[in-house]
Amino acid sequence: MPKSRIRKKADFTPPPATKQATSIKLTNRSWVAPVMLALFAIGLVWIVVFYVTDGSLPIESLANWNIVVGFGFIAGGFGVSTQWK
Repeated sequence: MPKSRIRKKADFTPPPATKQATSIKLTNRSWVAPVMLALFAIGLVWIVVFYVTDGSLPIESLANWNIVVGFGFIAGGFGVSTQWK
């Protein structure tokens, strides 16, 4: 059986580079990390204070809803974290 010929492919040559000036919009998001960490910390401290004081602090009239408030702060921290770039 005859051997098939091997076809040589042409080497790839990239197109000439044309430098285009693209404007990148950089926004100042330096506030995101501190706000996110602050909300995480407030939520954690809120829940810990509630458990350590047997429900008399931070707001006694909320009773067990204080846990929801603490997790609300933590959820807010996660919401703010979506703005981080």
